[in-house]
Amino acid sequence: MAKIPKNILATGLTSFLTDTSTKMLYSVMPVFLLSIGASKTTISLIEGIAESTASLLKAFSGLWSDKLGKKKPFMIIGYGLTALITPLYALATVPVHVLIFRFIERIGKGLRAAPRDSLISASTTKGESGKNFGFQKAMDNSGAILGPLIAFLLLSMVNISFKNLFLLSAIPALLGVLSIVLLVKETPLKTVTPASPIYERPVGNNLFILLPKRFWYFLAVVFLFSLGNSTDALLLVKTVESGVKQENIPFIYMIFSVVSVLFAIPAGKLSDKTGRILLITVGYAIYAVTYFFFGFFNSPGTLIPLFVFYGLYSALTDGNQKALISDLVPPELKGTAFGIYHAVLGISLLPASLIAGTLYDKVNTGAPFYFGALMALAAVVMLFFGSVKFRSSATLRI
Repeated sequence: MAKIPKNILATGLTSFLTDTSTKMLYSVMPVFLLSIGASKTTISLIEGIAESTASLLKAFSGLWSDKLGKKKPFMIIGYGLTALITPLYALATVPVHVLIFRFIERIGKGLRAAPRDSLISASTTKGESGKNFGFQKAMDNSGAILGPLIAFLLLSMVNISFKNLFLLSAIPALLGVLSIVLLVKETPLKTVTPASPIYERPVGNNLFILLPKRFWYFLAVVFLFSLGNSTDALLLVKTVESGVKQENIPFIYMIFSVVSVLFAIPAGKLSDKTGRILLITVGYAIYAVTYFFFGFFNSPGTLIPLFVFYGLYSALTDGNQKALISDLVPPELKGTAFGIYHAVLGISLLPASLIAGTLYDKVNTGAPFYFGALMALAAVVMLFFGSVKFRSSATLRI
């Protein structure tokens, strides 16, 4: 078995350090927002507005990086912006401050996400996309384990304030930027061969023509699913309201990340052998069942184990969705395709957050989770009946 390429190890290290920083913040942010007067709808909208507005940059950054043939500069600027904004959360005294900082921080992610995924794809040898994107996901979630663990220890044992926690979280973010500068190497542009079994290049400049129909169909599935997948913040809010102490919330969130890390690479390797669609479909189905029970149950003893299954859903889908896109599009359009993919995820988050927050505040605490389960089941149906669109490729078996 081939080793993980050095570039992918380097981007993985960057993701690990950055996620350590962001999850130190994210694991306590819903509780912090509640403490400064935010409603559940406000918490959802802060995430939705920031992601959706900045998501347009994800499409443009992918297109720009393809045109320039450069990925690393976008990564440096994107991760650098996140590192600079992170300590400023300590200055927030009202929810709108968090919205402003979150918006700027998401611009950083918008600049870096598509070029990073394109660089990973370009650094991957044939037949190992699932494994390498699985590794990237595992490194992401390893940081998502360490970050909440640090937050939990500092809050429960040192009794640190939220503001000081936000300041400390800038340290791993800055180290993440340094790892890009020193370790990541630019990848040469590859061109598609006429005999490619995955993609036959049409003539023209229209992206709707250049990118295959299977790609657009899969994006429609992703958009439908994402309408019911608003923000993890509501999961954490419901966990707090079920009776879990706020200092223990980072530890609960860490459970999700541990499971995702354990299964991300095996899930990626399995998809290299059996195909992406099957595992993504199973992941969506697990999400539907898990979200239904998040809505149904209200006690800590029943809610906490659900984070295990939520982590399994994440391991089966996140990396494999990116690997599928890598399979579907030609090398010279990968940055563009990943940009559009990330933009779809971001754009869908605004209506998803508005729907979820309104249902939580105006209907009941279970309603947004029932809605999410319904959207996930609809996505499963679309994948099942549309799977014939993917069968023509040998690497996309279902």
